[in-house]
Amino acid sequence: MALFSSLTPVFIAVICVLIGVILKKTNGEKEKRETKSKPLSRPWVDEDLKDGTDHHLEEEEAEEEWQGLEENVAHVPFFVERYPEDEMIKRSKVFYELLNKRRSVRFLSDEQVPREVIDNVIRTAGTSPSGAHTEPWTFVVVQDPYLKHKIREIVEEEEEINYKKRMGDRWVNDLKRLRTNWIKEYLDTAPYLILIFKQVYGRLPNGKKKTHYYNEISVSIACGILLAALQNAGLYTVTSTPLNCGPQLRVLLQRPANEKLLLLLPVGYPKKDATVPALTRKPLEDIMVVM
Repeated sequence: MALFSSLTPVFIAVICVLIGVILKKTNGEKEKRETKSKPLSRPWVDEDLKDGTDHHLEEEEAEEEWQGLEENVAHVPFFVERYPEDEMIKRSKVFYELLNKRRSVRFLSDEQVPREVIDNVIRTAGTSPSGAHTEPWTFVVVQDPYLKHKIREIVEEEEEINYKKRMGDRWVNDLKRLRTNWIKEYLDTAPYLILIFKQVYGRLPNGKKKTHYYNEISVSIACGILLAALQNAGLYTVTSTPLNCGPQLRVLLQRPANEKLLLLLPVGYPKKDATVPALTRKPLEDIMVVM
């Protein structure tokens, strides 16, 4: 009896330890489940911009192996002009020097730009590669003053909320040095606004949905080519990703539900008194690794 009494505190201590371990394990598993189920807070990610490659098709459509595209695409001989090495080096340098002058310009003139130039730069963007050659892009060109102003109203209303509530102090402070805010005068003054929509899926002739593979990556590549084409034509822009404006702009521009806004580009000539931040670019050794 005395032995039992002396061991009682030990038993109690062991039991308490076991209970503590069990509770800790249970809470840990609960936290893991909550972490998995609870999405990460990323205020800079617009839900409307998420890649739709994994878009859930209707069950009967998802089971189809063939989407109605050509089973065999004819291949033709490929002929290309090949430059001598010294010409290659010269052309690559000249092209780099041209694009190195590209700057994000927020002070755009209302001076008119030939419409044919806009047509040509978008044709150029349309040469971009795309997943399974689905070409999942729509370029909406806005030149009507009323529509441009409505776009500005939508963007500025949402951007003010973004700056004050959604983006967070770190992001807002990082932008201060660039002197940006929610006022977007260039949306009124630029002669053209180009809104680039990604098509998260397409439509077959029979009305069923067609998968657009890597649609966001494909459209992003097209946007890069468009920026290069604009620079080559002597036009300037600022890449604008209007957070949380996509649905409203899609409705305003009467775009279908399968299109999501990826980028908004005001396009034109810089104002005569335009300024840009005195920024430098990383040197080659900081952006390239040769294996």
